[in-house]
Amino acid sequence: MSHPHARTEILIGAEGLARLRAAHVLVAGLGGVGGYAAEALGRAGVGRLTLLDHDVVSPSNLNRQLLALHSTLGRPKIAVMADRLRDIDPTIELTLIGEFLQPEAAGALVAPLTPDPSPTRGEGSQPAYDFVADCIDSIACKAALVAACHRQGVPVISALGAGNCLDVSRVRVAQLNQTQVCPLARELRHKLRELNAPLNYPVVYSDEPRRPPLPHQPVGGDTPGRPRAVNGTISYLPALFGVMLAGVVIRRLLGNSGSA
Repeated sequence: MSHPHARTEILIGAEGLARLRAAHVLVAGLGGVGGYAAEALGRAGVGRLTLLDHDVVSPSNLNRQLLALHSTLGRPKIAVMADRLRDIDPTIELTLIGEFLQPEAAGALVAPLTPDPSPTRGEGSQPAYDFVADCIDSIACKAALVAACHRQGVPVISALGAGNCLDVSRVRVAQLNQTQVCPLARELRHKLRELNAPLNYPVVYSDEPRRPPLPHQPVGGDTPGRPRAVNGTISYLPALFGVMLAGVVIRRLLGNSGSA
């Protein structure tokens, strides 16, 4: 029991642990869901993570986000996440992208790396990532990232809306085209159809009927955009979404796809 992943190795074996150590996962968005997903991936032994987030920790994050503490207020979320992951596993390889993902930039983000002559990959190029964990809030950016992953053949999973929900028993993993009730799922399906992207890929969502959000509020400070409704949130739902999402990614990396 001398190395930090010894308990994981008991469960998945040395070969499984080696698979995770060789894997490269992109976590896009480090808010309530993405922070928990990134940490679960790192603790499980994924050897390389690329983290994408443009935001800083704010007081409104304190009720639900792993990275939000009074000591981290005002710090970039990717920097706080990187510190945590390196403290957990100093050998982890991290790439940090402190930018807002514009829809038109999604293709370049997941574009293949330089051509790989390896006989195991044939004459194709090496994928940029072994998996993409989409934890983005913006529906346009979310759809663009998912569509780009499908075009490049990169496996992707999306976290859908955890806001305005309370019931852990209503959280599910399913294909996007099999979801029910979730309003974000409806919007995402519409956007993906506009982009001619498939809908049969895994998502984490809740089929709980939503409670009403706070009506549209003016956007203040340095935050761009139009007035928007503010969703109510609870401490545990985004965390549950994040660890479930990480669990699907890890099982897929290990070759166990499950039902979704």
